[in-house]
Amino acid sequence: MTEPGASPDDPWVKASPDLSFPGLFVENTRKGSVVSRANSIGSTSASSVPNTDDEDSDYHQESYKESYKDRRRRAHTQAEQKRRDAIKRGYDDLQTIVPTCQQQDFSIGSQKLSKAIVLQKTIDYIQFLHKEKKKQEEEVSMLRKDVTALKIMKVNYEQIVKAHQDNPHEGEDQVSDQVKFNVFQGIMDSLFQSFNASISVASFQELSACVFSWIEEHCKPQTLREIVIGVLHQLKNQLY
Repeated sequence: MTEPGASPDDPWVKASPDLSFPGLFVENTRKGSVVSRANSIGSTSASSVPNTDDEDSDYHQESYKESYKDRRRRAHTQAEQKRRDAIKRGYDDLQTIVPTCQQQDFSIGSQKLSKAIVLQKTIDYIQFLHKEKKKQEEEVSMLRKDVTALKIMKVNYEQIVKAHQDNPHEGEDQVSDQVKFNVFQGIMDSLFQSFNASISVASFQELSACVFSWIEEHCKPQTLREIVIGVLHQLKNQLY
């Protein structure tokens, strides 16, 4: 329906709704309003909502970095704890093994031994063991020498026994023990006479000085040889 005086070809008339159907006009008007409001809300929402993909990527990256730092920190803490536990077990083992760590030290009472004291006692005990080892090595060396000497003596006695068995009458003309004692007695009597004449016993210092001077003068090889020859001549005259 057109207004009076209006041309049907008028653009306003074409664009205007048909007023002959009031319900259709209201419905179209309502739809247009809803669509325009939706478009307005959509544009506003699109402009206000940030880029969620970039934010998620940054969040996951930061979460990953934080998690990696936490893992490194936790691994370092566990390694440090293991190291401390190993050191503590080492000190506990030293206190158990080293005997001096188990002895009660009255200077510190019943207090727990510090690490410095445990180390010092361990060092002292190791040095003691080294000294004991050296001492035992020297004793073993001396025992080996004794064993070697005994083996030599054994061989000599075996040879003497074998020679006696081969010649049983060879020792009948040997000098008796009494003659040996007489020779020894004559040598000692001669030495005692010179000793008694040269030694002063007024004090220990004089005794020490006189002993050394007597040895240097009367115990020379040539002097002893002359004494032994004189004793043998004397015994020979007595026996024959």
